[in-house]
Amino acid sequence: MTTKSNPKPKILYSCYYTRSREGEHFIPEHVFSYQISGEMIASDNKNTFHSKPGDFRFSKRNHLAKFTKIPPEGGEFKVISLFLDQEILREVNKEYNYKATKKVDSEAMFTLAPNPLYKSFMESLLSYLEVEQEGNEALFNLKIKEAIHLLLKINPELKDILFDFTEPGKIDLEAFMNKNFHFNVKMHRFAYLTGRSLATFKRDFQKTFQQAPGKWLLNKRLQEAYYLISQGNPPSEVYIGVGFEDLSHFSFSFKKKFGIVPSSLNHK
Repeated sequence: MTTKSNPKPKILYSCYYTRSREGEHFIPEHVFSYQISGEMIASDNKNTFHSKPGDFRFSKRNHLAKFTKIPPEGGEFKVISLFLDQEILREVNKEYNYKATKKVDSEAMFTLAPNPLYKSFMESLLSYLEVEQEGNEALFNLKIKEAIHLLLKINPELKDILFDFTEPGKIDLEAFMNKNFHFNVKMHRFAYLTGRSLATFKRDFQKTFQQAPGKWLLNKRLQEAYYLISQGNPPSEVYIGVGFEDLSHFSFSFKKKFGIVPSSLNHK
């Protein structure tokens, strides 16, 4: 979430010269994006999504996703993303009386059909990228509102997603964690997505798994890593996939648990 001490940009331009798997996120706000060049592969616990140059995509809030950003050969990965935060959506909702009339069970991320209005709008943002966003919030908020109205004009069915302000309800903790343990996010994110306060999450987790969340996550990730490496997958790719940030920390934890370094499994 945005904070006053560390404000996050509402319009973000991403540029990569090399393949990146660093993007692993809890998506707290809806995101409207335009893939300028390169490709992006995103996955949640259900599906894999492939975004190509020229694609417009919509990412729903309150989801976990892993991202791989792939620049074209000899070129750059470029994407523009607009974060449609709840505060601005509530302002639009109040001003125009938009209301969500039904619960939409769509994919966490999906491609929007190409439209010249989308393209001209995204291209108009390029000049804004040279403007410091901090201190110019009103100007950038207007562009976010413009994007919301544009989305509603071209895809009116998005109304039921954009103006659904409900928070995650309490769900099955065991099923959720077994599906999502490989996402490297803070504990309070897991708590929020299961409809619990952090204190309740930790208490329910202990009852369900007979372990503290941190210990369970470490063991679960290491067990999954052991299996994947034993099947021939290189440790340098596995560690990110199971939720570790750092290869050296992964290797240390792996050896501590199993008594061998990860790479030795490939040679058994």
